[in-house]
Amino acid sequence: MGEDWTGAFPVEDALEMVLMFDGTGEITYANAAARSRLGYAPEGAEDSLRGRQMGEVFPGVFRFPGSVSGIPEGEEKPHLVMYRRNRTCFPVEARFLRDQTRGIFVCMANDILEQEHLGREIEQVREEARQAARVKSEFVANVTHELRTPVNGILGNVRELLGGPLEEGRTEKALQLIERCCGDMNKIIDNILDFSKLEAGKFTLELRKFHFRNMLDYVKAQHISRITEKGLDFFLTVSPQVPEYVVGDELRIVQILNNLLSNALKFTAVGKITVQALLTARVGDKAEIFFIVSDTGIGIAEEDRDKLFQSFSQVDASISRKYGGTGLGLNICRQLVELMGGGIDVESRKGGGSSFSFSIWVEDCGEETAPSAPTDDVEAAFSGMAHTDADEEDGQALKRYGTPANREALKKNLSKLILSVEMENLEKAEMFMETVRQLTADAPPDIRRMALRLKMAIQKGDYEKTAAEFDRLYQSSLGQGGAARDADAASDI
Repeated sequence: MGEDWTGAFPVEDALEMVLMFDGTGEITYANAAARSRLGYAPEGAEDSLRGRQMGEVFPGVFRFPGSVSGIPEGEEKPHLVMYRRNRTCFPVEARFLRDQTRGIFVCMANDILEQEHLGREIEQVREEARQAARVKSEFVANVTHELRTPVNGILGNVRELLGGPLEEGRTEKALQLIERCCGDMNKIIDNILDFSKLEAGKFTLELRKFHFRNMLDYVKAQHISRITEKGLDFFLTVSPQVPEYVVGDELRIVQILNNLLSNALKFTAVGKITVQALLTARVGDKAEIFFIVSDTGIGIAEEDRDKLFQSFSQVDASISRKYGGTGLGLNICRQLVELMGGGIDVESRKGGGSSFSFSIWVEDCGEETAPSAPTDDVEAAFSGMAHTDADEEDGQALKRYGTPANREALKKNLSKLILSVEMENLEKAEMFMETVRQLTADAPPDIRRMALRLKMAIQKGDYEKTAAEFDRLYQSSLGQGGAARDADAASDI
């Protein structure tokens, strides 16, 4: 069996592995590709493949030493395992042929390890594409829903105006609702346009000199009334190290802060919202400003944090159903922050509030400061803003249905809600309704159903139904002495 077959079969330099063996499974020849990939010495050397059993190379095929019975002759086997000299293995596709005239067998095998890796990568890409398609479909559904709401509002009020003369004050109210709906639509469209520009790389920053603290005062003025109306505390602090005048894109910094504050207000029923601005680094005339926006809202589970800054994404679909939104806001914030040379992050836990932080680089318009000039300690800022155990216990007591703190907060928000309805301020009524919904989140099912019916009545603008559902919820959740409770509610209103 020591015959040299390289002349009869010019396969020495073939790319595929070629092994020849006899009827007992003893290898009589292995080409260069087989020797190299299996880790054996050249022909004639002591550690060559010649003379070894095929069972050492294909233990799953040649199970009986000294025999070739049962080998799959002729057909190509795509998922066989081939073993190297060091007993590591790799996947191959192989074909076994028999030369009847010479009484030998030939095995031709191709290493498909890379092919399998490629197949897995392709499948992963396909899965990511499927996931992206699902997310985009959900995004389209969210945007459609978000746009349909103001469009229906506009349509309903226009039809009412066209229907004939309205009673005194009704025309003005209808026009105010139309204006509000148009504003909501503009916000959605602006987000979509900003996102498309950022994705296409056509977004440019407009840098100009501005007064940093005046900018923050402007941001505060936009949100303070809604925050305090909701019964939340609001704190804004600016480190004295932050320059008075800087050069940057003021409009986009305001946009980022507005988005983070709007989310904090949306997801916080009780507690506080805090904004802090720090100076964390200086390089020549450049300064790094670090912002922290913290709230005591519903929080985010650790496994869901990565979804926050992705395109078209919210933590889960129920978020958009409960609170609205297209899922673009935080992704736009991330891209804007990165355009300004910084990054954005979040620290949060489910039910424990959230702290969003981001940094940007701006040009300091003051006198050039030495690199050793003092900067702020971010860790100290975070620890100063951290909620204490007492704060967390108070917050949990406030959210736990039936506790004295919860009942007091529920009473106040229900009173403000019905007052807003009576004043025909549906926007504020919906805001207080969301707080009521969160305060009754772990209430018995009948209370939650009453809260849902009250919310639906407010959204429909049905005053009589709203008043009836309000009385039912108030008495059921804050009853026990109905006349006294009514008197308390009247005094609050």
